[in-house]
Amino acid sequence: MTQIFGILNITADSFSDGGDFLSPDKALAQAQKLVGDGAHVLDIGPASSHPGAGDVSPETEIERLESVWDALKGLGVPLSVDSFQPSTQRWAMAQRADWLNDINGFGAPSLYGELADYDGRLVVMHAIQSKGIATCDAPPEGDIWAHIFRFFEARLQALTEAGVAQEKIVLDPGMGFFLGNKPETSLAVLGGLARLKAEFGLPVLVCVSRKSFLRALSGVSVAQSGPISLAGEMLAMAQGVDFIRTHDAKQLSDAILLRGKTGAQS
Repeated sequence: MTQIFGILNITADSFSDGGDFLSPDKALAQAQKLVGDGAHVLDIGPASSHPGAGDVSPETEIERLESVWDALKGLGVPLSVDSFQPSTQRWAMAQRADWLNDINGFGAPSLYGELADYDGRLVVMHAIQSKGIATCDAPPEGDIWAHIFRFFEARLQALTEAGVAQEKIVLDPGMGFFLGNKPETSLAVLGGLARLKAEFGLPVLVCVSRKSFLRALSGVSVAQSGPISLAGEMLAMAQGVDFIRTHDAKQLSDAILLRGKTGAQS
């Protein structure tokens, strides 16, 4: 069954809900809602990664996480920390976070020994930028899938040579501005997600929730993007994606329920 990563942004400037859950009380209330709505994992983001987002130091990321961590642990669901900062990742490992989610795909070799000893799982994400947050750059020339495959071949080799067990790894091809500034690129990847698992034989996570490429396609605002987001998520499910990261756990949970009741695979 497809597992739901519920997005909990404890940030000041995330593109869809920046500032809404920055206070610990509001973050806990949103986390409780996500879990009640069917999220299997809480993916906690202490900094935004969209183009134009402000810089957030590792110290600030850790302060934000510390303000909610104990309360979130009390909810009894696995916790994921969404950060590309090695210092934040080390903090998360010390707190026994269940997952680390890195938009830079764990590009810091200095961390690999610690990742090898870490008991949790790793979301290794591909992006056209090698470091930092998303940009508004054009996608690379040629077939985007060739770019994605080359990235994962190199990163998986580096991680496994450092002793990171492959069974801990989940692959995320990236979406939206992580693939470039053309909606067609993300649409091509969304339509071909089955290729990723077929190529590497590893679980796949995807996030299309409220992304700009879907909003551009349907001509809607962030607030109106629930239906097109769900359509993208259902397309991902139909291709055997194992994990879906979403802002709206309820609508996705209902879609998974319906697929199960009708005998469809999810």
